[in-house]
Amino acid sequence: MSEAIGQRIALCASEALIDGGLAVAFDVCHRGQNLRAFAIRFEGQVHAYLNRCSHVAMELDCQEGRFFDDSGCLLICASHGAVFAPDTGACLGGPGRGPLVKVVLTEEGGLVYWHTAPDLHPVAF
Repeated sequence: MSEAIGQRIALCASEALIDGGLAVAFDVCHRGQNLRAFAIRFEGQVHAYLNRCSHVAMELDCQEGRFFDDSGCLLICASHGAVFAPDTGACLGGPGRGPLVKVVLTEEGGLVYWHTAPDLHPVAF
């Protein structure tokens, strides 16, 4: 494994993520703060982001695991209506102020893994 993507941590079975479906939530420590993150599948690929709107620092979903709009093609902030590209996290409209913070995921052998980074670590218990 490349050092550039950090330590690999098992997240879920690949089948838990359905295109445009519910997300799998997980906890991370980002820059010293314990935050929720979420993993989704879009157009066959897995993606993950911090569960924090770029407009106001609050979680995107008001119903656990529901990040996609009704079309299943965009991520939406339930509080502010900002919309984001599922594959890049780029803000595409609404009051967002930049992209979502990406968490690196890989998929291998029927499992999805998230990867640590210099400012992203597992939550210490």
